[in-house]
Parts: sequence; structure tokens; C-alpha cells
Amino acid sequence: MTAHPHPAAGRVVEVLRGIFRERLYSVVAYGPQIDDRRADASLSCLVLVTTLTHADLEACASRAHAWRREGIGTPLLLPDEEFRRSLDAFPLEYAEIIRAHAVLFGPNPFDGVTIERADLRRACETQIKSHLVHLREGFIEAGGTPLAVSDLVTASAPAFAALLRNIARLNGSTARDRAAATHEGAEAAQLSKDIVNHMLALERPAAVKATDGARLFPEYLAAVEQLARYVDTWNAR
Repeated sequence: MTAHPHPAAGRVVEVLRGIFRERLYSVVAYGPQIDDRRADASLSCLVLVTTLTHADLEACASRAHAWRREGIGTPLLLPDEEFRRSLDAFPLEYAEIIRAHAVLFGPNPFDGVTIERADLRRACETQIKSHLVHLREGFIEAGGTPLAVSDLVTASAPAFAALLRNIARLNGSTARDRAAATHEGAEAAQLSKDIVNHMLALERPAAVKATDGARLFPEYLAAVEQLARYVDTWNAR
């Protein structure tokens, strides 16, 4: 087990071992606890097992309230074979876990795992164009109210940063650091450093004025449009 600062890391592994016994293959922590080193965030875990039954789900469900009290998110439970066969279906989600994780129990399940770049490109296109559609729709729904536009931009800032990390990953980035990966994606898509830095600052809205988001909207929209053009014409290097 890899040392992990969250006090419940050992306890969740102990409970899972009690439920699955020899069928527990690997437990991996991911998310803000690992990525941002946020001690106040819930502990997110990917749990891989050899088999998964209804009785297993019931046993985990009986722990749900206790896990929430202990700051543990609902584990992502998957049979190991199912995980490996769904890499093409959820390439971005799994790639984000692979980028920043800590093994709490068992072998590292990502050793030898490959996510195809063609799968990444298709997923990036879907994610970016969906973000663009919802951004335009949200602006119209805001009715021109600066505060509502600001809320829209601020709320979507984390998703925008994730788009950039996915672009970096598409181009073969292996950066584990969140900010470094985000900036690599922005550079690949030739986005303005200013808009990227402003949007990253909005991920921590307490540090900026509420009206900043509204002021940023035109440049932010243009950046997302540029991302859509970039992924449309992307070819493997």
C-alpha cells in the first residue's frame, strides 16, 4: 500500500478487503486529494475486483453513510476485465485517473494499459463541442445579466481546464502536475496565455472579483471555439 495522507485511506482498504477478500485486486486513489493535494476533499477510489455481485453491492451500500462521515466518496467499483474493456468508452475519464493517482492496495492496474489516441481524439471532440454548445446556450439564458454571465464562466472554469489537459494528453503529454498539463494543452492549441491564466484563477473564485467572469466571456468563448477548430484538424504527430 502506498502511503496516503488521508486518515481514512487505510480504513477503506480494510473494509474492502473484508467484503471482497481474495477477489480484491487493486484500490487506487484519485481526484482532488491526489491532484490538488486538497486535504479537505473527499477520498475518491477506483476499486478493481475479479468478480462483482449484488451481495457485494449490498455490503458496500451498508457502509455508505459511514464512508460519507469519514470523508470517503462512493468507490468506483469495477471488475478488472470490465475496466480494461471500457478504456475505449471512457478514455478521458480513465486517462485523468492514470495521470494522477496513488495505489492504496494491490498492483498498479495501469501498468501496461494503453488508451488509443483515436479514442482520445473522438472523446475530446465530443467534450469540447458539447462545452461550446452549452457555453453559448448558457450565455443566452443569462439574459445579458453580468452576474449571471460571471456565474456561468466561473462555474465552467474547471471543465475548461480539463479540456486543455485532455488536449495535452492527446498530444502525448505525461505531465502529472495539473497546472503544467493544462498549460501544455493551451500551448498546443495556441491559446492566449492571458485567458488561460484568468480561467485558472477562476477555479478559485474567492481570489477574484465576481464581475471578472463576465468581462472574460468574449475571449473565453473565442478560446473554446479555437479548441473546437484545433481538435477538428488534429492529426497524430
